[in-house]
Amino acid sequence: MQQSASKNRTMTSLEWAMLLALATVWGGSFFFNELAVRELPVFTVVVSRVALAAIILLMIMRLRGERLPHDRRVWAAFFGMGLLNNAVPFILIVWGQQHIASGVASILNASTPLFTVMLAHLLTSDERMTVGKFVGVLIGFTGVAVMIGQDAMRDLGTGVIAQFLCLAGAVSYAFAGIYGRRFRAMGISPMGTATGQVIASSLIMLPLVMVLDRPWTLPPPSLTAIGALVGVAAISTALAYVLYFRILATAGATNLLLVTFLIPVSAILLGTLFLEETLLPRHFSGMALIGAGLAAIDGRLLRATTSIRKAP
Repeated sequence: MQQSASKNRTMTSLEWAMLLALATVWGGSFFFNELAVRELPVFTVVVSRVALAAIILLMIMRLRGERLPHDRRVWAAFFGMGLLNNAVPFILIVWGQQHIASGVASILNASTPLFTVMLAHLLTSDERMTVGKFVGVLIGFTGVAVMIGQDAMRDLGTGVIAQFLCLAGAVSYAFAGIYGRRFRAMGISPMGTATGQVIASSLIMLPLVMVLDRPWTLPPPSLTAIGALVGVAAISTALAYVLYFRILATAGATNLLLVTFLIPVSAILLGTLFLEETLLPRHFSGMALIGAGLAAIDGRLLRATTSIRKAP
């Protein structure tokens, strides 16, 4: 009821501050990934992120007096969510970031709501496609096409493949958003869901790291790489989940969708200021179109314009 009541209301100053903070820490994940992947293999980066985040979230749950459930059915769902929302997209995005700028990866990741709208229409009975959402999806995917550019038509080079990997990560996030709806029916708290899924994704990833990366054979990482791993786990995963579920509980899912407009901004600023990355004009054009598509899907801009026109 709380989420439903807050779905379309105006956010408070505190909620806006939390939303900006969430966009910053999630945008920072692309920055931290870029630093870590320069020295460490993909699987090592990903498992370090989820394992450290799992430890931090478990500590937070303990301080709050919460406990994880023991039901096998719930843990099967945790593993499904951990695969779709952590393991698969983290691997794809970090892999892609070996060949494209962190800002580009973040813009492509902002297409997640576009895929979510389409998949929700196909896979659910209560989130159907509207005209506004359909128009938003078309505009958004036009932006994706502009970003990837004509290179995809001529040659599937490394950069183009890396961009498609990031898009595949966005698709996995979209599936996770739909799959995760079941936890509310199970009576699992948002913090329990967040903690359970990072524990599950850690267990999924550990065997792959041991077989493929063999981290004990790697040269010791620098303090920069270690700091990046701690940052992406503590700030961009654990803290991000705390902020995410706090905003979801008070401001609602519709207001929370606004974060997708803001994540590329922080990622691009960090990449430009500290990683010396340069984005091309087509990347900014694509970002503008994706933003316009998300605005059409969200609908609040159209509602505000209509209200102004109707005002006496």
